[in-house]
Amino acid sequence: MGIVTLKRDVAAVRESCRIVRKVLTELAQFIEPGVTTAEIDVLGRKVLKAEGAVPSFLNYHGYPAAVCVSINHEVVHGIPSADRVVKDGDIVSIDVGAYKDGFHGDAADTVMVGSVSQLSRKLVEVTYEARNLGIAAAVSGNHVGDIGHAVQTYVEANGFSVVYRLVGHGIGKNLHEKPKVPNYGKAGKGMRLSDGLLLAIEPMVNGGAAEVRFLKDGWTVVTGDGTLSAHAENTIMVNGSRPEVLTA
Repeated sequence: MGIVTLKRDVAAVRESCRIVRKVLTELAQFIEPGVTTAEIDVLGRKVLKAEGAVPSFLNYHGYPAAVCVSINHEVVHGIPSADRVVKDGDIVSIDVGAYKDGFHGDAADTVMVGSVSQLSRKLVEVTYEARNLGIAAAVSGNHVGDIGHAVQTYVEANGFSVVYRLVGHGIGKNLHEKPKVPNYGKAGKGMRLSDGLLLAIEPMVNGGAAEVRFLKDGWTVVTGDGTLSAHAENTIMVNGSRPEVLTA
């Protein structure tokens, strides 16, 4: 379980998370029609190396890239390819992890490319707001279920679905630690949150049904009905009544 109390550990986590945000910012500026997903990964690796960080995802359980790049109906864990080209109107999820000085940071954004549809824009905006509401519920004394409840109720009120098969997680010295942080749940249920707990809160929101399936590559997760999906994630630290968003 990722709980940090020592000042040097908190500083290390903040540094890894700062690097993640730097990578995401540069990638968002880079993504445009005509760019391949492999080029996105190359740039991500370059920035991570320049910052003295190791990609958290590269070779993690065999994942072959530093940046997960998922487009349109792909939910998460898309594998970058020189054959996959970003097009005008796409929504592109970029998920990045950085490891430095013994701690991981993890965050994801969904980039709207060019002239996106009204549905795409609403889906992305709802996903970000759901993430923010989940973070706001991550206060000391609340429960994991309060986070999921905040995400789920907002998403479903807007006519979309949260993914049940994939969840957020604790983070720290390991990329994935306890507790699991579902994007659904009942308020007041689950593990009680305490100061210093590190969490990766990451709504995955589908435009249609909640069901997903895995492609033959063993990694890429897509919506079961072919509808769009968006992903937004931040690493946070529980800190009294005001969670610190480390990857802000």
